[in-house]
Amino acid sequence: MVDRLEDLLRRARAQGAVEADAFMVEEEIQTVQVRMGQIESLKHARENRCSLRIFTATGSASATSSDLSPPALGRLIDETVALARVTQRDEYSGLPAPETLAREVPELDLWDREGHRLTVEAKVEQARRAEAAALEADPRIRNSEGAEFYDRQARVAYAVSGGFAGQFRVSSFALSVTPVAADNGHMERDYWYSAARKLGELESPEAVGREAARRACRRLGARKQATAEVPVIFDPESAASLVRALAMAASGPSLYRGTSFLVGRLGEPLAPPSVTIVDDALRPHGLGSRPFDGEGLPSRRTVLLDRGVLQSYLLDTYSARKLGLRATGHAAREGGGGVTVGYTNLYLEPGPHAPEAIIRSVDRGLYVTELIGFGINFVTGDYSRGAVGYWIERGELAYPVEEITIAGNLREMYRGIEMIGRDLVFRDQTAAPTLKISRMTVAGH
Repeated sequence: MVDRLEDLLRRARAQGAVEADAFMVEEEIQTVQVRMGQIESLKHARENRCSLRIFTATGSASATSSDLSPPALGRLIDETVALARVTQRDEYSGLPAPETLAREVPELDLWDREGHRLTVEAKVEQARRAEAAALEADPRIRNSEGAEFYDRQARVAYAVSGGFAGQFRVSSFALSVTPVAADNGHMERDYWYSAARKLGELESPEAVGREAARRACRRLGARKQATAEVPVIFDPESAASLVRALAMAASGPSLYRGTSFLVGRLGEPLAPPSVTIVDDALRPHGLGSRPFDGEGLPSRRTVLLDRGVLQSYLLDTYSARKLGLRATGHAAREGGGGVTVGYTNLYLEPGPHAPEAIIRSVDRGLYVTELIGFGINFVTGDYSRGAVGYWIERGELAYPVEEITIAGNLREMYRGIEMIGRDLVFRDQTAAPTLKISRMTVAGH
């Protein structure tokens, strides 16, 4: 793949490109879905694409082709050069300086050759076992919206006319199930999942099924809740969304467009000293790991928030130039050939508290297990989202609640983090432990 990209760049330069880079992906995805023990769907997709970005003396353009044959790649060069001739070059656009490009491709153990040898029949069996475990876990589990086994493998290559070329392979596997619980005419659904780079690191189908059943059953009998201002505890899944919100506010495009409340806040305290948020692209077999970014810059561990103080933004080369800063190795390639900013393995470091102790610390408050909608204004930090969870009375989860909204402001919420759990688990690209915020408005009836 690297040879093909380097040949593409040579031909682009011969046609007038001053500098250019190219990105190639070959991926294969298989998805197996079952419902009530029967196969609902089997999907197998192969997708190839090549993205070319060129810069001429007066313009720039990018284009993508899913046809990797020599004639198609020739047309990709012709069309991208033609596009560049009718566009005007942005003064901030261009490739990274050659001296900043990666010098090596570290081995991060991201591909599971053996895992992809699992047969379709075995994948179906994994999904069936997960669903069966959910159905057998509790007599109140009466139905299922199904279970799914997913696996993906891809080969990724990148080359830049400044001198870097590299490639790597990745795998990802996931197993999920969504049971439906019913009791006294009331029905609730919930789900659980496991995801990993290595097949052997997935939780067992039985563990996934039992946890999904437990989560569905505990939502039965949900009540509405009167409006109040109380402490709010986020479980790890919902706490991770607060970490993602910070990353979105800290991303280069949000900053240079002036649509983030973090503009000009580098070096300022945003949260208590107990809060450290890290994006680690080099975490071995992490779900978001990569040996270099979408522009060939070396991957690294970036401390976004260090003991409560904002230490870094997430920047690609273009946004770094717009802001007068240095790129942080967070360029990601879009399907259309463009570059955007993305995080890798983003997490909030664990604290000293057991989740049960955090719940016991609340006399009256809310424990959030699911967030609905996307009610965040990143300009002001105003936050308002639908939520599902449990009402806390005298340090105990008293009953499930639904049809509520939690509201606050992200700046006040980060400052209001009072306790951090020790239950950090890397289940996704974003992870966080249980988190307690001192006060938020819980709007009910």
